[in-house]
Amino acid sequence: MTGGYEESVALVSPYAEPVEGDAEASVRPRRLAEFVAQHRVREQLQLLLASALRRGAPPDHILLCGSPGLGKTTLAMIVAAELGAGLRITSGPAIERSGDLAAILTSLAAGDVLFIDEIHRIARPAEELLYSAMEDFRVDVVVGKGPGATAIPLDVEPFTLVGATTRAGLLTGPMRDRFGFVGQLDFYAPDELEQLLARSARIMGVRAEPAGLAEIAGRSRGTPRIANRLLRRVRDYAEVRADGLVTRELAQAALRVYEVDERGLDRLDRAVLSALVGSFRGGPVGLSTMAVAVGEQPETVEEVCEPFLVRAGLLARTPRGRVATAAAWHHLGLTPPNDIFGGGGEAAPDLFSARP
Repeated sequence: MTGGYEESVALVSPYAEPVEGDAEASVRPRRLAEFVAQHRVREQLQLLLASALRRGAPPDHILLCGSPGLGKTTLAMIVAAELGAGLRITSGPAIERSGDLAAILTSLAAGDVLFIDEIHRIARPAEELLYSAMEDFRVDVVVGKGPGATAIPLDVEPFTLVGATTRAGLLTGPMRDRFGFVGQLDFYAPDELEQLLARSARIMGVRAEPAGLAEIAGRSRGTPRIANRLLRRVRDYAEVRADGLVTRELAQAALRVYEVDERGLDRLDRAVLSALVGSFRGGPVGLSTMAVAVGEQPETVEEVCEPFLVRAGLLARTPRGRVATAAAWHHLGLTPPNDIFGGGGEAAPDLFSARP
């Protein structure tokens, strides 16, 4: 990966960067009333938590589904705050053995919230242990091996599990069925991102005009994490090259420097579209051939670029490979051919991967 792409991918990636922890924490909402958008999920959670508080009992287990960067971790923290409960945070990949999970569960206090991010990646033995903990607040710890092994039942204090997943389809049926509430988080509308950015700007002490925030919101791919990241970069530009006030013109100039265009496409996104159109006549072309053409890892193209390009209607995934849509040609200032999917001749073969 070249240095330019590294910076560009990080800027519009929906995944959290390790160095962003403090910056993200400073602008996280603390209560449901502060949480922008996701109105349906927010109202449902409000009812669930209010009912639990009236009954004096932990609410049903909660599963939050959605793309990275939409606020699943923030909502888990809000659930604990609204309940006035302790919060334990872990992730599916970190739980490799059932004993690891048993140690966490038996250390919970009554009413605590346990948040497991990427819960679809939890190890199967640990997942089976979690079943009894979620249903009966009990775990069976196996001591010894072979014929002499003994299962020792241990009680677990009543708790609420909040699971988060970007791939709900990878959850097993028994696991999904044990959640009493499933919330699907959607991408944010531009006006919702403007509200979020206005709040973030106040917290960060950034002077910004509404038009400047609207410009940033329109380039944020519907994702709060990206919106806040772009705001920080525009703030840097405003402080160094202007008087610190974020206007529409300044936001446009700043994001030109960072190569994020008016639709939220960055350098790598445009490279993918340009390669599809220029080298492969619009496709279809396989993933690995496309990755080689733009000098990137296939995983980066597939996980960072493609989801947004597909959602924006600029790229389509077909059984034969990736194809550029008419909108992609127009975005690059080109006229699409009559047969946009390369009908005149054979598609360029993918010599590197059989994946469509």
